[in-house]
Order: sequence, then structure tokens, then C-alpha cells
Amino acid sequence: MPPEAAAPGPRPDYPQMGERLRAARAKNALSLRELAGRLGVSPSLISQIETGRANPSVSTLYAIAAELDVSLDELMFNDRRQAALVAAEPPKSADEVVQPAASRKRIHLASGVEWERLTARSEKDVEFLYVTYEVGGASSGEGAFQRHSGHEWGYVLEGRLDVRIGFEDYILAPGDAISFDSTIPHRLANAGDTPVHAIWFVLGRVPSAGGEAGGGTAVHDDDLHETPPPRATVTR
Repeated sequence: MPPEAAAPGPRPDYPQMGERLRAARAKNALSLRELAGRLGVSPSLISQIETGRANPSVSTLYAIAAELDVSLDELMFNDRRQAALVAAEPPKSADEVVQPAASRKRIHLASGVEWERLTARSEKDVEFLYVTYEVGGASSGEGAFQRHSGHEWGYVLEGRLDVRIGFEDYILAPGDAISFDSTIPHRLANAGDTPVHAIWFVLGRVPSAGGEAGGGTAVHDDDLHETPPPRATVTR
């Protein structure tokens, strides 16, 4: 079962997120059209995100963060990117180590996906999330994939999650877990008729690592150049 229901925690203010996006775009001296061209989306979509009239998909959010060299926490919640890790210091207060369920920072993305951050503050190159995929929800559009630097681990609490990694397709049921290299094109989608709840951990997603395996790259089904195999269900 997923963690107990709690009152909705703070969501990012979409106009403010849009303002941070606009500021990062200006810092990189990119016009709407230039950024949209690099991401493979329309300038109107970037404009709508910047004005808070639209929220991006998972793959678009990763691509924006990578292209503008900002962390997801900086873009969504205005948390400063953590500096390189230093020698461990005792926490100054419980607020630095404990994240109460009722006050999680969360964001509802396009295509029926919601992320809730499970860390009390931004952690360098780490994303520790409680994720929900509504019925029909997916990390990217049908036939579209994402890839980025790092490694991912996931554990399904409820529902059936379709995880496609390259040419392999897996259906995860409650209690199933998965681990994969994030540089391989991948797509996550709800494969059932009830919401999917899962715990997701990504390590090493550098905002801008250069090259195709950097912060985030969109990949289309046609780019795989191979007929996808039949969908496989995890056997226990």
C-alpha cells in the first residue's frame, strides 16, 4: 500500500516556475524559438509554461533542465543546487533530515504524472520521489522516450507500471522493483485501470553533462530502428 493519505503538500507555483524558466533562458541568451528548436517542441508551449498556463511532461521537464543547465529542484522549487559533497556534519535540526508526509513538495506534470519529493532539501545529483501515474499517465507521449545521465531504481506500491527500456518492455506489479541505466532510452506508463503509486530513485542525473547522455534527451520510437519485442510481464 502507498504511504497514508495526507493533506496535499505545497505544489510549485506554476507562474513562479515559469519565471524561473524565463530567467534561466535569458541567462543562457536563448530566445523562445531557439530553446523550443533545441527541445523539439513549439515556441508556444515554452511560452505557455513560462506564463504558468501549461505544465510540461516528464521528458520535456528533463530536457528543459538539461538545456538550461539547472537542476529540477532549482526549476520547480527554487532550491539552490547543492555544492559538491563535503565531510558529513551533524544536522542542525530535524527539518534538515525529516520530510513529513503532509509537507512534501510536489508537482503535477502533463500526461497524468505527479512527483512528490521525499527529501527535506535538494540533494546533489539525487532524485528521491514518490510518483503517481494516473490512468493513462505516462512519462512521455506514445512512441517517445527519454534518456539522461544516471541510474534509476523503482519499486511499485500499487497498480501496474509499464517500463520500456530500449527494446525491452516490462510490466511491474505491486512489490516488483527495477533498476536500469538512465542513458538507455526509456518510457514509463500506467498499464492498468487504477493509478500507479511507486517509489523512484535517480542517482547521477547531472543537469548538463554534454553529449547525448547528458541531462536529458528525447528519443522517438523510429530512432530505435528495430521492431519492439512483445511486452513482457515480470515473473516472480
